[in-house]
Amino acid sequence: GKDRTYADIAVPLLGKIQNLLSEFPILFAFEQGKILEKIGICSQINFVRYMQGVRTLGADQKLFIKDLCFGKVPVRIYQPKAPSSSQRRGVMFFHGGGWTLGSVGKITNTHENLCRSLARESDSVVVSVGYRLAPEHKYPAAYEDCLNATIHFMRNTEHYGVDPARISVCGDSAGGNLAAAVSQTLAGRSDLPKLRAQILIYPHLQALDFNLPSYQQNQGVPLLFRERAAFFALQYLNGDTSHMEEVLEGSHIPIDIKLNYKKWVSPDNIPEKFKARGYKPYVLLDCPTVVYETMKRFCEPNLSPLLAEDAVIQQLPESFILTCEFDVLRDDGLLYKKRLEDNGVRVTWYHLEDGFHGIMNFSNSDWMSFSSGERGLNNIVNFLKSL
Repeated sequence: GKDRTYADIAVPLLGKIQNLLSEFPILFAFEQGKILEKIGICSQINFVRYMQGVRTLGADQKLFIKDLCFGKVPVRIYQPKAPSSSQRRGVMFFHGGGWTLGSVGKITNTHENLCRSLARESDSVVVSVGYRLAPEHKYPAAYEDCLNATIHFMRNTEHYGVDPARISVCGDSAGGNLAAAVSQTLAGRSDLPKLRAQILIYPHLQALDFNLPSYQQNQGVPLLFRERAAFFALQYLNGDTSHMEEVLEGSHIPIDIKLNYKKWVSPDNIPEKFKARGYKPYVLLDCPTVVYETMKRFCEPNLSPLLAEDAVIQQLPESFILTCEFDVLRDDGLLYKKRLEDNGVRVTWYHLEDGFHGIMNFSNSDWMSFSSGERGLNNIVNFLKSL
């Protein structure tokens, strides 16, 4: 096919920049993929997936790492080698990548580093889930895979030396969306152990409003541009980006529905200090019926966890939320923090004043790292150790 032809021709030429691109897959490979798609060589998403898999890490002296399947869902398990006198914590990890990128078979070097660090530093068993990717597998495929893998793990903890009362879900970006959705679903299950915590790293939690202050302030800030955030959400929803303009301007959801959710999704719920870098209120636009028919599932909590009812939010476990100042998704995290706290859920919030979207992917990188990312990782590890 076209992808194979491109790989056969271009691999020798790309060798010198593979290391760079594997560390910055979104910044560089996405733009190159757009060009290649336009000239008909390969799809943009397939090119980024290819470039994300160009490097792999070797064995880890402190961890057993094994690829398995939980039912039909591929997973990678990271278990500390050191013997333990008691059962360990378990962490279900859902990787980011806009629901379209990453896997455990060819997982990005950055998420591999993060999973290894979490397992090593917190002395936990980490299970990274290789959920099905959009647009080939649309919503709710990724959510269902993450939910089913988590339930499987909960019912088989004895095989991994894990305490069933100390299982947490964790995810970054789109993975944070999946962790929040899985946590909400499991909150109402009486036949399973209760989750000990949810750890949401700059999560994507709603698709109603792409004009919140953080979207306006950071619309052109790497690694996640405003337009790209909408693109990924549409890829996950139905694989159709033809209504991108309506999504960005806010005319993809009827005014009455937006007003109904304004109590939860509104700039009014964002602390004023986060508007200091600039915010311009916008006029609500109505939505053509034909557009809403293709967008209405954006209002489902399994896709937009920020829209869950209070009765669900009240049952959620202790939570850790990490946000970054220079991130379009900052306000999603702030709004969810408020919802959790308003409903009596204990929240540990850590805000990286000098952080940007994707910064955690550079933790323990052998090529480039940021001190704020290391601080973020340390805070997550300390939170896990407290559970």
